[in-house]
Amino acid sequence: MKRLIAVCLVAMSVCVSSAMAETWTTIDMPGESYTFPRGISGSNVVGWSSPAGLGFLYNGTTWATFNMPGANGISDDGLGINGNNIVGQYHDSSTGNWHGFLYNGTTWTTLNMPGAYNLSPNGVSGNNIVGTYTDVSGNYSHGFFYDGTSWATLDYPGATNTYLRGISGNNMVGWESGGPNGDHGFLYDGTTWENLDMPGHSGGTLLFGVDGKNVVGFYMDLSGYHGCLYDGTDWTTLNAPGAMWTAAYGISGDNIVGQYGDAGFQNGHGFIYTVPEPSTMAMMIGAVTAGGLFFRRKK
Repeated sequence: MKRLIAVCLVAMSVCVSSAMAETWTTIDMPGESYTFPRGISGSNVVGWSSPAGLGFLYNGTTWATFNMPGANGISDDGLGINGNNIVGQYHDSSTGNWHGFLYNGTTWTTLNMPGAYNLSPNGVSGNNIVGTYTDVSGNYSHGFFYDGTSWATLDYPGATNTYLRGISGNNMVGWESGGPNGDHGFLYDGTTWENLDMPGHSGGTLLFGVDGKNVVGFYMDLSGYHGCLYDGTDWTTLNAPGAMWTAAYGISGDNIVGQYGDAGFQNGHGFIYTVPEPSTMAMMIGAVTAGGLFFRRKK
């Protein structure tokens, strides 16, 4: 009889755990038709919206816009956040050129890599910034790493173009293109380049965000765009409920931000996706199993 009780308790724990569902929350900036979250740090989400053409910061309750003083607007290509630091790209109305920026909530700093054109900072971690720039010929894109003092070019070996999008500690992610088989995601730890592609899909994998060992982005197949999460071992497809397409751009802890398109392909909506915690089920099963063993010993 006591063995039966132990088995029932285990079954109950599995039922309770399986009830945990993934959580999707739509975030649309008031008055805007296009909300484009690009990065997340804690509860703060950074992104871009249209038709305003400005950057936004959303803390879960309040929306605030920002723009480099004197700039013609913020680019939707880029934008990253870590703590109080935000990086991105702005348009210089006086010269018509695009420049990188670092904004700490108070001070704006222009970022120009020597010899680079069209610099686009995309990710920040501590004092380190990564992104992409175009060379002086205007034909190829290169990744860059900036530690606040020194600039370094980072090119995926053998690739024509390298797009560096996110950084967390020593880990950097992005994708390379120019080869015969389309776009391929990568993880670079400062020494080794590792190719990361969604298994079974050759349409291309683009990676944008990283937090610890977790990487997010999207992949393409015949049915369209699908968000993806890679935890260092397993790949998970992320499709917002009812969406025509989904793209993930940033991750912080269990929260992922990105954008999805509605059924009419007219509006781009921002989202926050909360990853379910599988460890909860393991802990419950472990606890109840221990109880089951206790019952058996008492028999």
